[in-house]
Amino acid sequence: MGRRGIDESDFHSRPSKRGSRPRTKQRPEHSDAVTGLVTGVDRGRYTLLVKDADTAGTSGEKIVTAMKARELTRTRVVVGDRVDVVGDVSGGEGSLARIVRIQERTSTLRRTADDTDPYERIVVANADQLVIVTALAQPEPRTGMIDRCVVAAYDAGMSVLLCLTKADLASPDALRELYEPLGVEVVVTRREASSDEADRANVAGQSAGGMVLAPESVEEVRGRLRGLVSVLVGHSGVGKSTLINALVPDAKRATGVVNDVTGRGRHTSTSAVALALPVSPSDGEPSDAFDGWVIDTPGVRSFGLAHVEVSHLLRAFDDLDDVAQECPRGCTHLADAPDCALDDWIAASPEEERPAREARLTSFRRLLSSRTGSDA
Repeated sequence: MGRRGIDESDFHSRPSKRGSRPRTKQRPEHSDAVTGLVTGVDRGRYTLLVKDADTAGTSGEKIVTAMKARELTRTRVVVGDRVDVVGDVSGGEGSLARIVRIQERTSTLRRTADDTDPYERIVVANADQLVIVTALAQPEPRTGMIDRCVVAAYDAGMSVLLCLTKADLASPDALRELYEPLGVEVVVTRREASSDEADRANVAGQSAGGMVLAPESVEEVRGRLRGLVSVLVGHSGVGKSTLINALVPDAKRATGVVNDVTGRGRHTSTSAVALALPVSPSDGEPSDAFDGWVIDTPGVRSFGLAHVEVSHLLRAFDDLDDVAQECPRGCTHLADAPDCALDDWIAASPEEERPAREARLTSFRRLLSSRTGSDA
């Protein structure tokens, strides 16, 4: 029997191992994109502040709502990001622009759920300063939480301001002595009784029990925030939202009270938001003049540091970093580390310099133990 000839039935299409024609890797340049500042995030919608020369007022900016472009689906956009935007940037009702690029970040504040969680959560971007808001009482201060925030800030390359609230209830001296050797600036606020009972409910910055922040306290904090992008973090109930309402009267951030049984506050801020910081009324500037940004974040009860490298923390202490270059390889720099050069640095210090050096090293090791979970 002769061999059958080949016809169309013998053809079997096999898909290429490379798949169908690949999508082009070329993306539009979006040369017409405008720059916007992300001031809020809510369920996939981003509130942006975009420059607009035609907008009335001294700010020359308008509010635009945007969503992420498809190519940014796996990229997180956070408050503080500067982004490139295309589409309908009119800011009109029902308009929706598209975020196509995230500009390079100058700093990124991160945290993890705990010290074993490999997933990093970006808190904010492009902030200059981390303001750790801590109550001196009701609720009691937790130094472990403060230490962790300091570590995260130093890892992000940010400066740190420790804001101690409710100084009318307790003295700030102990915490000052603990953190000033770390190079952490400290500012203190106190409350006072409202002088006008009739208007008490309408006073900006009012806290529970008819108490308001002393005006001089508010202005001292404002002076530390001027010209900077500052992100405020703290436990629920420490007075963070009350402070922001006093600094930015139009913020209208919800405030709460501390539970008498648990000693904890209730979450009132549910999402991060960036607010323009008005200048002090005593400066004689126009009423709509601003000098800086404050970013309010939801209250936190933990601040994981799984993402922080010990070497990054050491770089925040220039003097100790230089000395640590002489340590043996693999040195942990903790108190029980053998042949640690930091201990030799203390032993060889002049008598008049030794107390300051010891305080500096003790503070560093306390932060280091926060990161490693070890006893310093």
